[in-house]
Amino acid sequence: MDSNHRLYLRLGDKVIHTNYGEWGDGVVVEVMTSVLAWGTCLVRILFEDGQQRTFNNDLDSDMCCYYFGVRRSQHPLFTNQRSRVQRPTKRITRE
Repeated sequence: MDSNHRLYLRLGDKVIHTNYGEWGDGVVVEVMTSVLAWGTCLVRILFEDGQQRTFNNDLDSDMCCYYFGVRRSQHPLFTNQRSRVQRPTKRITRE
């Protein structure tokens, strides 16, 4: 049977918790997803305070960590992208 979870966080995502700033920044160190449709979907986050905390990671669940204040601060797929280079504007001059 295939699971239909909508995952919020992925391995390596950098996060903050909007309600617990004292925890510091966090990084996703483990993602656990059940192969069963009714199974749980968890994410483990290591915060700067040294604690690993486990949260529900299924956006379709009312218990998803997103609804409890966990927000992405950075995503590994987008951190290495270069900003677009501004090309100098061409000026048309009359001679």
